[in-house]
Amino acid sequence: MKLMFASDIHGSASCCKRLLECYEHEGASKLILLGDLLYHGPRNPLPEGYDPKETAALLNGAAGELLCVRGNCEAEVDQMMLDFPVMADYAVLWTQSGRMIFCTHGHLYDKDKLSFIKKGDIFIQGHTHLYAAERQGDHYYVNTGSVTLPKGGNVRSFVIYENDTFTVKSMDGDILAQCSAS
Repeated sequence: MKLMFASDIHGSASCCKRLLECYEHEGASKLILLGDLLYHGPRNPLPEGYDPKETAALLNGAAGELLCVRGNCEAEVDQMMLDFPVMADYAVLWTQSGRMIFCTHGHLYDKDKLSFIKKGDIFIQGHTHLYAAERQGDHYYVNTGSVTLPKGGNVRSFVIYENDTFTVKSMDGDILAQCSAS
């Protein structure tokens, strides 16, 4: 099973198009988007290639490939533009080895307050625009970073999950961080 995780497109059609190209190149079986798809938000600058209508059209073209959760910038009007659900606060996936992957944007669930995550499970989020892939106590913490507006000197990034390993990659395919959950 190979999955791709990404977050924080923030309405950039050019970055969305590049993300979908990376998804195709990676050959993952599903693209899990962790929120903030169409709107840039009041705290962020207007992103390069900002075009929420075109971003929605690009994502709708890949609707059958997507699993999405709501970010802090999603609203019901965004859902009206999209052909797939985006209003769930989280999604739960299971790895082939039986570990839970708790997928969320990161604005409602905190990586430091995870009493619902058992030993060995994975918490994956976006929201901070800072990528990470690490063991954190008894569980694993993964952050996709942002495909549009990276922060803290980070580059645009996404995450690949394969063979119980999370790999953070730049949009150019460079490995930025890696964590094995085996």
